[in-house]
Parts: sequence; structure tokens; C-alpha cells
Amino acid sequence: MSSKKRIETLCVQGGYTPKNGEPRQIPIIQSTTFKYDTSEDMGALFDLKASGYFYTRLQNPTNDTVAGRICALEGGTAAMLTSSGQAANFYSIFNIANCGDHVVCSSAIYGGTFNLFSVTMKKMGIDFTFVSPYCTEDELNSAFKPNTKACFGETIANPALTVLDIEKFAKAAHSHGVPLIIDNTFATPVNCRPIEWGADIVTHSTTKYMDGHGSAVGGAIVDSGKFDWTKYADKFPGLCTPDESYHGITYTESFGLEGAFITKATAQLMRDFGSIQAPQNAFLLGLGLESLHVRMARHCENGLAVAEYLENNPKISWVKYPSLPSDKDYELSKKYLPKGSCGVVSFGVKGGRKAAEKFMAALKVCAIETHVADARTCCLHPASSTHRQMSDDELNAAGVSPDLIRLSCGIESKYDLIEDIEQALETI
Repeated sequence: MSSKKRIETLCVQGGYTPKNGEPRQIPIIQSTTFKYDTSEDMGALFDLKASGYFYTRLQNPTNDTVAGRICALEGGTAAMLTSSGQAANFYSIFNIANCGDHVVCSSAIYGGTFNLFSVTMKKMGIDFTFVSPYCTEDELNSAFKPNTKACFGETIANPALTVLDIEKFAKAAHSHGVPLIIDNTFATPVNCRPIEWGADIVTHSTTKYMDGHGSAVGGAIVDSGKFDWTKYADKFPGLCTPDESYHGITYTESFGLEGAFITKATAQLMRDFGSIQAPQNAFLLGLGLESLHVRMARHCENGLAVAEYLENNPKISWVKYPSLPSDKDYELSKKYLPKGSCGVVSFGVKGGRKAAEKFMAALKVCAIETHVADARTCCLHPASSTHRQMSDDELNAAGVSPDLIRLSCGIESKYDLIEDIEQALETI
């Protein structure tokens, strides 16, 4: 019998094995601080010479247990939770890139992440070059510079739904001596494990499918433990030279390749920025993870059924869904996402903005929300909500057409979802 647990078992039991008489469910340690008998005991923790907890802003037992489950799901060696997916992506870059450094990034990423990188982190002195996910290897390689410290992309882009060629981006990153960071939010480790395709760091907005119920905002970072920081010590002094802000510790020497990245992000970034996930939220996330493998199968089943229906409806101008045979990313989807992509479908309604608004108003089962990747089906028309300040010309220039509707299929009956879409389309 294999000792390596399968993904379904890891979703339910990964990261936590109670001993005799201990709680079967992950305990919620809702405490800001922890008591010790002597200052010497606590001092050993501050010196990172002993394992334990002293303040929840850095670490908490509930958080670490849930992070351990996500780590097992992704096949990594260390992981941490953050307060949101935005915090996870920020930490993943800022842990290795400083003022004056550069990052190569796929242009097909979540708009909030794009703003984080192109506006906020640019103000911090970190420059980003954005490349098309469909770029050639030569175009991709030409984007790297001597001061490049990382390469970033999303397995399935939100909301563009493009599928990243992870192996192509990993090959380019490694040839330039930098890690590949992949945001795996939409695929989840149930449908894709980017580390197996060459990614070095994996991030998540756990708010989405991992939580699955719209109950808790959160994020996660997983380290593969495979990138050799010491081979490029000059590029990554923060990991390979003494950290004078933490008693002169050298993370790669003290924690090896398996633990250096996450330990630094915890001891340094979490200490200074404090984007910790609340233990109660971590507990809710742990509950969500238990059914992730079951839910993702239904999300994908519903997403494909809705996409197929829309593709054959004369009132629909276009459909974007990676698992459709007619989709531009179908071959990449078959390679990286053989079990299914996700439950999110993007499409356009003939008649533009006005028709899309009328369609949205007629929906009954599909709720109008800014959320996505939820157990409940939710729908968004950016032109009349999140992007309502923009003209049609401005929307098209931003890659968000006036007719674009993003539908996130939940785990309800696919027949009820299609019937709801059908009756809404009849109003146009």
C-alpha cells in the first residue's frame, strides 16, 4: 500500500493527525499571545533556535496546521497563511525583490494583482515587465534583466481565463537564475499542482475555492523547497547573508532550501507588515478544504455545461472557457488541467452593454456579486459595476469589453443554472 496520500485524503486529513484523546477537528487557538515559564524559553523562540509560538502576528498553531494541509496539497515543503491573496502575492515578491529590482510577469493576471505590481510596488522601487502569456520563448527571455529576481503568472487568469504554459515560463525563469511564482487560485491543487510542472513558489487567494463558502478572506504561500537560493547568493542576499534585523541569522544556513523562504517571510515580513490570517478564519478555511476535491468536480461539471450551452446560443457573441474544445487554450488545458479547469465562464451578450444589463437584471438563481469561485453561483457585469466609470472605448482598451459577463458556476444543479440563464436571455 502506498504511503503517499492521494489528493482526496489530503483535503480531509492533511496537516493534522490528532494523538490519543486529542480533538478530532483542528482546534481554534484564538489567542494573541502565549505564556512561558522563563525569559530564556521565550528568548530561544525569538532567536529562531526553538520551535513554538509567542505572538499570533507571527505564527499561530491553528494557522500553521491549516497551512500544513495546503502545503501537503501542493506538494511543497513549507507554507504560511496570510490575511488575503493580495498579501500572499505581495509577500511572495517582496521576500526576494527590493528597491531597484525587477520582475517578469504574465500580463494575464487578476486586476488587483496588476495594480499591486504596476502601481504600488513600483512606488517601492520594484519594476515589472509584463509579457503576453502567449509570447514566444525568445520574447519571454528578452524580458529578463540582470536585476530580475522572479517571474510571476497565474495558472488560470482571473477573469481572462487564459491558461499559462507553466513549463515554458519555468524554463525561462530557471535559465535566468530566478524562481517562478504561480498564483494557483482558480485551478487549486485539485486540478493542477504547479510545482510538478516546474514552479518554485505557489500562492493562493484562499477566499475563493479553498474556502468555498464566502465566509473568510485569506491567502497562502507554499514553497516547493526546490529552488537553490545559494547557487545565486548574489541575487538573493536576504536569504543567503545574515539578517541583522533578526540576530544575524542566515536563513538558508539555518533552515535549508526547504524552509528558508517561508521562515524569512514569517520572521521578517509578517513581523513588519502583520498581514496575519485570524485563527477563526483559518479554522473556516480548514473546513472548506475538507470538501475541496468534491466541490471542484462539480464546479467544473457546471462550468463546462454552461459554457457548452452558451456556445450554441444565438444571443451569445463569444464564450471563453479553457475546457471547451473550441477554446484557444484547450490544448494547454488538457495538458495542465486534465481533470477540469474551474467553474468560471466569461462570455459576451449580443447587443453590448444595454443587453448585458438587461440580462443581469433578469437573473434569479445566479446572484449579482463581486465575488467569484463560491459554492453559490455569482455573476458580474464589469461595465455596469466594477468598471462603470469607463466608456466603451476605455473598456475595450482595458481588455474588458462592454458586453463581458463573468459567471462563476457554483455547485447547484447545472440544469437550474442553464434554465436561469435561458430565461434571462429571453428578456433581451
